[in-house]
Amino acid sequence: MYPRNTSCRPLYREAGRAATLGLAINLMLGVVKLIGGFVGHSFALVSDSVNSLGDSLSGLLVLVALRIAQKPGDAEHPYGHTRADAIAASSVALLIIITALYVGWQAILRISKPDMTPSAWTLWIAGANVVIKEALYQYNVRVGRRTGSAAIIASAWDHRSDALCSTAVFVGLGVVRVAGPTYAWADEAAALVVVVAILWSGLVLYRSSASELMDPQADDEFVAAIRAAAKDVPGIVDVEKLRVRKTGLEYLVDMHIEVDASISVLQGHQLGHLVKDQLLTRFSNIRDVLIHLEPHPNPAKNTQPDRADA
Repeated sequence: MYPRNTSCRPLYREAGRAATLGLAINLMLGVVKLIGGFVGHSFALVSDSVNSLGDSLSGLLVLVALRIAQKPGDAEHPYGHTRADAIAASSVALLIIITALYVGWQAILRISKPDMTPSAWTLWIAGANVVIKEALYQYNVRVGRRTGSAAIIASAWDHRSDALCSTAVFVGLGVVRVAGPTYAWADEAAALVVVVAILWSGLVLYRSSASELMDPQADDEFVAAIRAAAKDVPGIVDVEKLRVRKTGLEYLVDMHIEVDASISVLQGHQLGHLVKDQLLTRFSNIRDVLIHLEPHPNPAKNTQPDRADA
């Protein structure tokens, strides 16, 4: 059973704050755009509001998943509950795809029908959304990079996608306002652009979350850093095998380390613990380390520890 590495808690707190902020702002923007779209006669703004409200649901599920992911391992889940994050992300991705298809169908049905010209103030709503969403993108990217959270980085790009969608809505509304009712179809055309962007985001999110459930190897730079940290421990000749799999915001490490074949079982056991402690201390996003010892017949010079308890 993998015990909990409590040094990971700050990662969850910071990710939770970013998710909470995104949830609150998405909910506010979704309601404003929904009301503004209906009152101001802009279907593009209504479709964009669906995107924001869907993002609110996504943020809520991320928060729930972050809470579940922090639960320690138990008899039924000895590796913990960190995969709740990927499960929630996959569910949200499917919901986003279904919603986008529905909005797209409605836009196609409406595109050939005469409609009222959207009110001028709907432009202000779309423009403000672009600015707010871009600011959220910048904030989430910084948090994601600091915490190493793929979920928060994905959320950041979702905000950037929303900013681009709102830009399309802004352009569509502007065309209708400037060119007049003859170009009322531009509003629905902008809605279709939004639909395509939502579909793309949903597919990318589903692919990334499903991939995480398949135990992908961590990126080469992170794996190399772990290997180097393990080899820094006196007494470690080499790292034979190293598997690093992502699970939520954290990583599980399985490694085979090579030690002098002549040392005792006790010394080898202590070296394994030294490597584990080194990795858990140096990398706050590693949940736990499982180590297997391999004998090395020709150890490098000065690699064997001077004392059994080194």
